[in-house]
Amino acid sequence: MKKIYLGLVSLSALTLFTACGDNGDTAATSNGSDNAATEEEAIEGFIDIRGSDTMVNLGQAFAEEYMDFNESGDVSVTGGGSGTGIAAMINNEVDIAQSSRAMKDDEIEDAEANGAEPHEFIVGQDGLAVAINNDNPIEDLTIQEIKDVFTGEITDWSELGWDDGGAISVYSRQSNSGTYVYFNENVMDGEDFASGAMFMPGSSAIREAIEQESNAIGYIGIGYVEGIDAVNVAEDESSDYISPFEESNIDDGSYPIARPLFFYVNGEPEGIIEDYLKWVLTSEEADAVRYDTGFYQIGPYEEMNDETLSDLGLDW
Repeated sequence: MKKIYLGLVSLSALTLFTACGDNGDTAATSNGSDNAATEEEAIEGFIDIRGSDTMVNLGQAFAEEYMDFNESGDVSVTGGGSGTGIAAMINNEVDIAQSSRAMKDDEIEDAEANGAEPHEFIVGQDGLAVAINNDNPIEDLTIQEIKDVFTGEITDWSELGWDDGGAISVYSRQSNSGTYVYFNENVMDGEDFASGAMFMPGSSAIREAIEQESNAIGYIGIGYVEGIDAVNVAEDESSDYISPFEESNIDDGSYPIARPLFFYVNGEPEGIIEDYLKWVLTSEEADAVRYDTGFYQIGPYEEMNDETLSDLGLDW
């Protein structure tokens, strides 16, 4: 098993790396770590993956399990934010960009102008939790109430029913984060954050702040909610309040703040990159990794992946 070292990235909370990469030359079939590739089948090579801090734990776990399956392969997983991964793709410097938001058309055009060929695959879903301190008695919020808190229309917990809560302390991701982009566009309708909102470099930093401040609120991937709590969310006052903690609520699309998670593969997948992508999209071990790290299945996005594979002439 290859080693993955845990450290810090400049401008991010987390870096995970082993080696940086190129493609291998030998074909193999990935059927899971219980039937690890034989020496004759093993694909040698390195894969350089960069991007989303939300996905970095997922990426680390994928890499560890895959390298148990293919002991001849090394996978480097580095965080820094979705913007970091997308910038590396635009500069043609990375094999796979992890992103918790879709690349924009102009970003894809810029990448192609630099000789990169980003191909989009959805590798899981994330339930975005609206996280609060364990001492906070608030259990339910509507999308409108959440928007009003993060835009500064609501500034005190007493306006939401917690008379002793005091002024609300708002935490957000920084603007290079795909999570920031998704939340701002889909919950806040693109409006500005509240005056005094604190912008943090990663989900772990927001979790730690909320754990220490009883009046704090922030948004993070549900997989990062540990030692704190999260509210149930409803589309509006006439809708049911849905918990982000139940897997089925994300898988069936009933939780209102859920989103796809992306791999952008540079060029037509071949060699070790094709083998790794196939393992991530089709193996039972990868499915287990998603749930074990607090994420959810590809579900309704499988047809989109199939369409991309068909366009590339790949049939698994």
